[in-house]
Amino acid sequence: MAIKTRITELLGIEHPIVQGGMQWVGTADMAAAVSNAGGLGIITALTQPSPEALSAEIERCKGMTSKPFGVNITVFPTINPPDYKAYAQAVIDAGVKAVETAGTPAVREIWEQLKPHGIKILHKCTAVRHALSAERAGVDVISIDGFECAGHPGEDDIPGLILIPAAADKVKIPMLASGGFGDGRGLVAALALGADGINMGTRFCATVEAPIHQNFKQAMVDNDERATALIFRSYRNTARVAKNGIAQAVVAAEAEGKPFEDVANLVKGVRGKEGLDTGDTEHGIWTAGMVQGLIHDIPTCQELVSRIVADAETIMRSRLSSMLG
Repeated sequence: MAIKTRITELLGIEHPIVQGGMQWVGTADMAAAVSNAGGLGIITALTQPSPEALSAEIERCKGMTSKPFGVNITVFPTINPPDYKAYAQAVIDAGVKAVETAGTPAVREIWEQLKPHGIKILHKCTAVRHALSAERAGVDVISIDGFECAGHPGEDDIPGLILIPAAADKVKIPMLASGGFGDGRGLVAALALGADGINMGTRFCATVEAPIHQNFKQAMVDNDERATALIFRSYRNTARVAKNGIAQAVVAAEAEGKPFEDVANLVKGVRGKEGLDTGDTEHGIWTAGMVQGLIHDIPTCQELVSRIVADAETIMRSRLSSMLG
């Protein structure tokens, strides 16, 4: 039995599982592995240093999978932004059919650029009001991101158990549940709450194909659900990262009322990338969600996706149906 939803039909994928865009992790190797497993793999545009490099990475991915994959374009609030439109044009020119977006309202310019080319837009939101605004603007899929998630959970602190059904009550287009998903139980729960599939980031980091050092993968296995920290709260740009010495130093600095400039050197992206490459989990901040508490091994993407779907089918066919009458 296969689990068919509006997401599998819209994106032309076998299983309702999407790999979220992840800085430094969303390479062609990662995306192709997820797509070959029957999900939707995602290349992260800004992991590539230029639009030309993104074009090359997309071609590299095409050489590793014949199945659908997408590209993530996240628009960050920054003084010197990259040329987002050039990255989007690279996606258009390559014939990619799905784009995951996130970030500031300026992302709407990217939507307007992509939509005439029939590209399906999956937009990540952390609030129902934002989801409805994106739906009105014409995106194709909402990825609703609960407070448990890695990365930026927004400032409302609404966990998935409430946020997903609250969004499902109002959003009419297909919806992915994001934040805290890593196994078959989560997939069944997401479907029960009104979503059409799940979006996973942290869980896909702890796979054989994820292009990060083994030390980080093992750390996610060893960590439990308490092993995250919320940083940048005082700057109204909350981020959930793995709890290490750097993250705790940032939290302490914020508690003392220090400005962002005082912690900028600790949290810069280049420093985090150096850690991912060398295996030093204490070198910089690195993104991970509460779902670490559900990660107990480092499988291939094929093994992970197959297991999630098989476990979900077993739960739906056996455990839940046995409870009826």
